[in-house]
Amino acid sequence: MYKQNDMDTRISMLEGIIPYSHKLAPLFIRNTLYNLIPEGTEHIYVVGIGSNLINGDSLGPFVGTLLQDMYPNHLTVLGNLKSPLDATTIVPRFSGIALPNNSFVVAIDSVLGSEGIVNTIVVREGSLRPGSGLGHNLPSIGDCSVMGVVLENDPAVESSLFYTNLHLIYTMATNIAKGISLAIRQYFKYPSDHPILLIS
Repeated sequence: MYKQNDMDTRISMLEGIIPYSHKLAPLFIRNTLYNLIPEGTEHIYVVGIGSNLINGDSLGPFVGTLLQDMYPNHLTVLGNLKSPLDATTIVPRFSGIALPNNSFVVAIDSVLGSEGIVNTIVVREGSLRPGSGLGHNLPSIGDCSVMGVVLENDPAVESSLFYTNLHLIYTMATNIAKGISLAIRQYFKYPSDHPILLIS
């Protein structure tokens, strides 16, 4: 869970704010991600950050589960519902991985944002600080960030996270996973009939 203060006032040209349930959300996510992947990238890591015990913090693990086993030659997923990367596990597990040259890391997390961008998906260049929304001081992760703004930033967030609408989380996760899958399929020139996800 990441906290983004005044996120909507600091969006650069390489960021996208996408309504979470828009029918074209996966395509918008694909377009933004594709433009962020550097030329010469040989492998993409998706880091799904969050907990499988808290609805509002489960976005990253959901995305990881949806992308698991896709594009094995070009995609590695870290963090899923079975084995989440939460505040207690992310540092020992992620810091122990030596990323090869020409890798690109996409960090996925739930975020708290200003009222105007709640229930959107934000794609931007640069890393995020996992756990900052819940007061954790963890290292930044990612070459780019895909964030689901699940709640407004307010003092009651910790209790509200448990009761976040799971349909919201699942819809966000599905659209993010499809968008990432489409970007990988396009970047690495997979055939257009290659499946986007392994589950419907």
